[in-house]
Amino acid sequence: MEKRTFLTTSKRGLLVDSLPFRLYQKAKKFGVWNPVDFDFTQDVKDWNNFSAEQREAILRLISLFQAGEEAVTRDLLPLMMVIAKEGRLEEEMFLTTFLFEEAKHTEFFRLLLNALGETGDLSIYHSDVYNTIFNEVLPNALERLEHDHSPEALAEASTVYNMFVEGVLAETGYYSFYQSLESIGAMPALLKGIGYLKKDEGRHIAYGTFLLQRLISEHPHLFDIVANKMEELTPLAIELNQQGMVEDSPFGNNFDDTMNFTMKQLSVRMEILAKSKGKKLDDIYKQQESEFGVV
Repeated sequence: MEKRTFLTTSKRGLLVDSLPFRLYQKAKKFGVWNPVDFDFTQDVKDWNNFSAEQREAILRLISLFQAGEEAVTRDLLPLMMVIAKEGRLEEEMFLTTFLFEEAKHTEFFRLLLNALGETGDLSIYHSDVYNTIFNEVLPNALERLEHDHSPEALAEASTVYNMFVEGVLAETGYYSFYQSLESIGAMPALLKGIGYLKKDEGRHIAYGTFLLQRLISEHPHLFDIVANKMEELTPLAIELNQQGMVEDSPFGNNFDDTMNFTMKQLSVRMEILAKSKGKKLDDIYKQQESEFGVV
């Protein structure tokens, strides 16, 4: 084993001005909400007043988030280990909050389901394409890091996890929750929790964008690998949307609006990464959180 240098007792100290460390500070300040503090009393009343079609639509959406949050909680560790082995302490410090928050998201949806009395097998809502994403694409990309620490493997893992699962699928899911429930003022605790999740995931996406920008700056050929991976994943997002939406939504949601939102998320992610080509590492580390929409 190579002799390690303890960064915090060296002249280097902590890179307190770096984006990962600032995200760590944000997570400590804004990511400490507790799922057990939520009162789902009104949500249960609203749930009982929903039509069977409305309950079915929301239950499907919750089930996709429940399993998805469990998946990302379970699959994150290899990414953390690679970053730690590279000695990127500030990034590792932020990733500890990342895992903590994903675990809370998993807990939040399970507590909600318990409150609603939905304790049966919800895997019936997990389609083939959903299982492909969360039981094959995501774990395969992250598990690759257990034996392959190359920039290419790291870029693929972050593309799948941060750019696609969080930056496209989860963002579309939040959009669908708000479209369904906000206008009718239903299930306020669920929507409050979604607000917290969205802020947490915003920090996660910001870190993934930073990581990919750093990798592309160091290895320019990775941009094409990332772009090709996103192009490969796009049909899965489209198919997942198509399976989840019906022409006559019980909440009046517009399918085209949801699809347009998904496609916009895909293009926004790539536009941000394209700007990293030729960018100096120093500039990437000094980016402001607000550039990623992080509050």
